[in-house]
Amino acid sequence: MEVINTLGRRKTAVARIYVTPGNGEIKVNGKELATYFPTETLRTIVQQPLALTSTNGHYDIKVNVDGGGFKGQAEAVRLAISRALCEIDLEHRPALKAEGFLTRDPRMVERKKYGRRKARRRFQFSKR
Repeated sequence: MEVINTLGRRKTAVARIYVTPGNGEIKVNGKELATYFPTETLRTIVQQPLALTSTNGHYDIKVNVDGGGFKGQAEAVRLAISRALCEIDLEHRPALKAEGFLTRDPRMVERKKYGRRKARRRFQFSKR
């Protein structure tokens, strides 16, 4: 198996990953997974597809992630890893799809409109 390259997005975060056979090392922007994602929940989100398909420790994953916050970045990485696992072995697809890991979450921040304070919030009304 050669290098598998996939892309994952969430909100404004974009994750590009490169998967090669190895011993389970995950590097995010050149740092270890535990260093880049400080909380246990974010690390769990990233590793969910690997745990679901029982492929922990089988692949080395190199991640380039940009934009958004930590949560959006973690979910973008999860989508990219899920897509890569489907490319490696199509038998993983039904399990990943049932958990919703292959669905790109379309929710984005609504843009600010003119004449408003935020996207929908109006300026305070004063009658007098």
